[in-house]
Amino acid sequence: MSDAEVVVIGSGPNGLVAACVLARAGLKVLVLEANPARAGGALGSEQGTLPGFVHDVGAAFFPFPRKSPAFRELGLVDREGLVLHNAAIESCHPGPDGSVACITRDAERSAQLFGDPRDGAAFAELSRWFAGIEEDLLGFLLGPLPTLRPLLRLLPFDAFRVARILLSSCAGLSRRLFRGEAARRVFPGLAMHVDVGPDDPLGAAVGFMLGMTATTAGYCIPQGGAQAITDCLVKILERHGGSVRLGSRVARVLVGKQRAEGVVLADGTSIRATRAVMADTAAASLMLDLVERQHVPGRVLRFMSRFPHGWGTFKLDWALSGPVPWAVPEARQAAVVHVGDSVEDLRRFTAQVRGGALPDNPYLVVGQQSLVDPTRAPQGHHTLWAYSRVPANPAGGWGMHAESFADRVDARIEGLAPGFRGTVLARRVVAPPDLEAMDANLVGGDLGGGSNQWNRQLVFRPLFPYFRHRMPVRRLYLCSSYTHPGSGVHGMCGYNA
Repeated sequence: MSDAEVVVIGSGPNGLVAACVLARAGLKVLVLEANPARAGGALGSEQGTLPGFVHDVGAAFFPFPRKSPAFRELGLVDREGLVLHNAAIESCHPGPDGSVACITRDAERSAQLFGDPRDGAAFAELSRWFAGIEEDLLGFLLGPLPTLRPLLRLLPFDAFRVARILLSSCAGLSRRLFRGEAARRVFPGLAMHVDVGPDDPLGAAVGFMLGMTATTAGYCIPQGGAQAITDCLVKILERHGGSVRLGSRVARVLVGKQRAEGVVLADGTSIRATRAVMADTAAASLMLDLVERQHVPGRVLRFMSRFPHGWGTFKLDWALSGPVPWAVPEARQAAVVHVGDSVEDLRRFTAQVRGGALPDNPYLVVGQQSLVDPTRAPQGHHTLWAYSRVPANPAGGWGMHAESFADRVDARIEGLAPGFRGTVLARRVVAPPDLEAMDANLVGGDLGGGSNQWNRQLVFRPLFPYFRHRMPVRRLYLCSSYTHPGSGVHGMCGYNA
């Protein structure tokens, strides 16, 4: 096996973006992927229920393909021809009482659909304001630390308003902005894409940014499945002389003279890296498992041994005979349906998961990709994708609970879409251990690259002073979502590294 100037461990979007950037700069880059069948890690698609039904294995809708500086520089959409679809409604938030709040890319339509008319007007004003500052705000939130120049371009009032939002809890921000429960549950529901509860200090950033990016680029759905994004990145890499090798699990990083010099595969093969090793891996896995411990400072070893992971994730895929018969008609047009009854319901859900209990009224993120991408299912049929947040290791283990909790999720959807169960042709259950087996970075089903609490962000991600991707071993860089700016398919962790 030939050596390389740069070896990248893992072919998730961050690893592939790092590889593409370096290959375009003229370096000889080799990406090593443990999966024997495909690149992409959690960014992929497969026929997981019935033949002809294409399901995204992990990430499924994408705010960033048109907005990420990394993807824009690589020309993912403009030059590579990635086809993206948007639904008429980006995000729908129905309640069991029939109330609903929706986000669209049209401010006027969002105003009409965002619960109470006064809340609709407030949300429309917020979205117009955000559109004017989005580029600078994303430059600050996504760029390599420290990145202050984009903030300096904001007017003083805008900077003050941004600071006030980012320093809020989700529930506090919603209470300040909106009057009705339908509107107030939107941002806290969006924040639960990671381990941020409604009342967590400084927790508003995730919910606010997911809500606002839905009003600009929207929640894009790649034609053919999420694998299309991965395939575009692989083509860019190969066109610039780089390569991906599947079925190549890295067992150890070779260290000599306190610098990374290559890797050893699980089959014993050694591969030399003359310039750098880039790791698109979990932070603790890199420091505890891949690098021999005598090369890692004791403080780092102690922290990694108790690394703060986010909540587990329980995912389901369904093959359906028709679209979901949501009682609220707006949900039938939505790319994503967020299921959370109220802010109080989300508080209760948060307490149950943090207490180690399986939630009795699961919060859900439900993806309806086949509504706008007919390549996902046979004609007249549909796919459905959903996840809930759960404790990684419930009492008794997932073997005891997986099917019964999946039934609970089915019942939750049935309550909002009477007749749903009658449309189900097949169901695939993916518990946290299954997610980790599919992608080793999803430790315990943690899809956020570790906890996303405020004290695990910015210079504390993954830990100070290693927030600029350089690890304690020279020539070794961490480029996964365990580094700033964290989770989301934007490629910026790899780009910044």
